[in-house]
Amino acid sequence: MTKTMQGVSKQAPGYDQMSLIELPIPEATGDKVLIKVAYTGICGSDIHTFKGEYKNPTTPVVLGHEFSGEVVAIGEAVKEIKIGDRVTSETTFYVCGECEYCQQKQYNLCPYRKGLGTQQNGSMANYVLAREESIHVLPDHLSYQGAAMTEPLACCIHAMYQESQLKLQDKIIIIGPGPIGLYLLQIAKEIGSFVIMTGITQDAHRLELAKELGADVIVDTMKEDLAEVVMKHTDGYGVDKVYDASGAAVAVNQALPLIRKKGQLIQVGLFATKKIELDTESIIQREIEYIGSRSQNPFDWPIALHLLAKGAIAIDQMITKKYVLADWREAFDKVMAGNEIKVMIESNPGEF
Repeated sequence: MTKTMQGVSKQAPGYDQMSLIELPIPEATGDKVLIKVAYTGICGSDIHTFKGEYKNPTTPVVLGHEFSGEVVAIGEAVKEIKIGDRVTSETTFYVCGECEYCQQKQYNLCPYRKGLGTQQNGSMANYVLAREESIHVLPDHLSYQGAAMTEPLACCIHAMYQESQLKLQDKIIIIGPGPIGLYLLQIAKEIGSFVIMTGITQDAHRLELAKELGADVIVDTMKEDLAEVVMKHTDGYGVDKVYDASGAAVAVNQALPLIRKKGQLIQVGLFATKKIELDTESIIQREIEYIGSRSQNPFDWPIALHLLAKGAIAIDQMITKKYVLADWREAFDKVMAGNEIKVMIESNPGEF
């Protein structure tokens, strides 16, 4: 008799179309590893998927890609990962292995890539299957809850270390004090950059947390003049870089003319629609680089785990709610209400 588990599945395209379903526990064969899931963080892309705004998922699919857990079975080709290992995993489940991106291990750019929680069943379940190459063993003293933050932190490291090479002397704006914005902030302050964190009035509590986490200046753009603040702190030149973690076109367009000439805007957040109106005049006249940053690749993960293990990321302050798997809908509602920072789903309560 096939053993089964529960998983939070996007059953069909469109708004919601999600339910907790029963499905077979996957079998670990070849280079695959079966992980008993401890925690999964709810990501902004999961919310876009819930709302039917994110076209990437292949339905039906179990959501979840920010996770940690324990290895309970391994395939016959697995060489290094062992049963009992405490792990997290990159989201890459399948790549062609032949394109030039794969040859450089830039798996996030492989045109045939299949990712956990989008084209392959993810971690909002009791168990998840991952490929050995994507798995990272956790440092001994890093908690499962902290380890479930590795993936979004790796995405931020990708934006700041690989795509834009943030420097100590940089003065930057981070748009949006949600989880991604707050991870970006903590990375930037670990480097020593000067950070202006922006948000709107409903983000007041998040902006206050940003201040606690080291933001040099916080700005409610609905109440304060962002241009005035930026010019005051940059001798009238503008910031070196802007990292958008909001996916809000209004905020991006507000920031573009506040970037110094030959500066950069790095797009980390996803927009709700494929096309937006953009202030191209500022990009052209100021010779600004507009850089897309997509997901993460293997080079980002060791850095993310290092920062988590050394205490550079405020794990306890970032996690504001936890729900068991059966209460996934309440967890999603909490995230969509906009009052929480990072909401975790506990897949096997009491076992970790």
